[in-house]
Amino acid sequence: MSQHPLHPRLSFAERDAETSELFRRLAAARTPEDSEPIVEEIVHLYLDLCASMAGRYDGRGVEHDDLVQVARLALVKAVRRYEPGHAPSFAAYAVPTISGELKRWFRDRGWVVRPPRRLQELRANLQSVRGRLEQELGATPTDAELAQAVGATVEEVREVATAATGFRPLSLDCSPSDEERPGLEAFLAADDDDLAGADDRVCLADALTELDDDERELLLMRYVEGMTQREIGEARGVSQMQVSRTLRRITVRLHDHLAEQDTHTPPAEAAAEMGTAS
Repeated sequence: MSQHPLHPRLSFAERDAETSELFRRLAAARTPEDSEPIVEEIVHLYLDLCASMAGRYDGRGVEHDDLVQVARLALVKAVRRYEPGHAPSFAAYAVPTISGELKRWFRDRGWVVRPPRRLQELRANLQSVRGRLEQELGATPTDAELAQAVGATVEEVREVATAATGFRPLSLDCSPSDEERPGLEAFLAADDDDLAGADDRVCLADALTELDDDERELLLMRYVEGMTQREIGEARGVSQMQVSRTLRRITVRLHDHLAEQDTHTPPAEAAAEMGTAS
């Protein structure tokens, strides 16, 4: 078992002996009123252990106080689950329990933008290997060296580095040190013409249901395939004038339908716009 800080008043042997006595009393307790004070005493004996183990995970994007809280909750869980005689000591049982809870908390809740499970596990492997390689090589290991050490590809190592920003991603509202420069959102925002016309497409699709197949085909030839009125007339065996009149009649019908849906558009203005479009 790895060493951990001693309770300020006790040596390892003294704390283990006191813990054993407290668990003996806990086993003899018959009511929650009797057991809860004993559980609290055991927890207080190992609060320094929680702080020590939480400190191992500092610098990974989560506040130290949050990590201590997770460790303390795990300690309480360990006290309630521990059965004397099934481990060399309570500390030997509590350490992996607390460590497991801390790792699980990072996996499940430590991410603002949560990456796939495989990247989380690979990230944990890389963190443990990176320190060893730095000592062996006397320098910061390259992506290729890290990949070889954990049995991954260089692309996966780089993907983990990108995913690691998911612990604390930059806010779109964050501002640079230069107050005259715009925030991050100014560099990411872009006009989306497709989104801007989404309402129009929905309304137009509904209006097109008022037309028959022949009329919809005529609109398709003119406004989607880009055929001229002359080309449409030749394809359909009619004159260009007949094509023009039919298109005008269709657009007027579409306008009337859309005008009923858009009470904010003055009819005269809409008719003028439709006539110009036709």
